[in-house]
Amino acid sequence: MAATHSEYRGYLRNSSVDMEAGPHRFHPVPSSESCTYRPLLFGTLAVMGLLQVASSVAILLHLTGYLQEVDLSTAPHRPIEVRGLRVQRAVLRRPETARKNRRCKNPKESLPSAHLPIKTYQEYSKKGEQAVTIDWDEEHGYCHRMRYQKGKLLVMELGFYYVYAKTCFRYYKHGPEDGSPAAAGAAAAAAVDVRNTQLIQYVYRESIKQNSRAIMLMKTGSTVRLNSTSYNMYCAQQGRGVRLEEGDTLFVNVSNAWMLDLEGEGTYFGAIKLGN
Repeated sequence: MAATHSEYRGYLRNSSVDMEAGPHRFHPVPSSESCTYRPLLFGTLAVMGLLQVASSVAILLHLTGYLQEVDLSTAPHRPIEVRGLRVQRAVLRRPETARKNRRCKNPKESLPSAHLPIKTYQEYSKKGEQAVTIDWDEEHGYCHRMRYQKGKLLVMELGFYYVYAKTCFRYYKHGPEDGSPAAAGAAAAAAVDVRNTQLIQYVYRESIKQNSRAIMLMKTGSTVRLNSTSYNMYCAQQGRGVRLEEGDTLFVNVSNAWMLDLEGEGTYFGAIKLGN
């Protein structure tokens, strides 16, 4: 009985040793293996993002460098297309080129025109109110592709013109105390009755096709009482468009010309061509 019990105990001891020494049925998965996949995934995404940014920057630098290397002086007169955007050459124009284009045009390319102030030193009769032709100061005015001779403006090119004229009249009842032309005129006017003075301005055209017959283009004026105050001034101004032929002439007549204001800012005459 004692032998049997000792054998049973030896059997149990040997069985437990064999079980501990034998292979395990279950192999647990180490946790460190699953953690290695996350850094690899994040690293791959970061590298792809950096490559995308680098490629975008490279394309932008390439386009910027290309636009800076364009020679604007030899570029054709047509829009430049960059990725569907139309950039007009006028926007890319160099500053010195823009300044040149803002300069005045060559006078040879401008339209015919003339502007003449009244001649300062001239005398007119104080007897009667008959209208006389005004003499203009060519030296202090200008005529471009037109001519002036003895109070008349000569048209050299066919076309449609704007013709204008302004005359100012002055009267001093007692006369200014200086030696100006106005003072001399006022002294001479002392014996002239100016209670109902007609100050009329006429603009005429002499047509070369009608044997130089004078045709009135404009007329304006008024009857004024000039001696009611010590100083009087009256101005008449008018302008209109008219078609003129080559060889036609223009001139201005006024009544009581001895009362004209002999300053170019107040009395002048001119014309400018508007088109054909």
